[in-house]
Amino acid sequence: MAMVFKLVESALERWRAITGAHLVPLVRAGARFENGVLVEREEATAA
Repeated sequence: MAMVFKLVESALERWRAITGAHLVPLVRAGARFENGVLVEREEATAA
């Protein structure tokens, strides 16, 4: 048990926090991102 605790404690020092948690619903809805920027959908226009 002590070994598991030490492994988790060691891993916590290298883990990054999720900074974009508010974007998860957009991703699940199918939004597209390029280089971290939301790409607006282009509406097809009938000619």
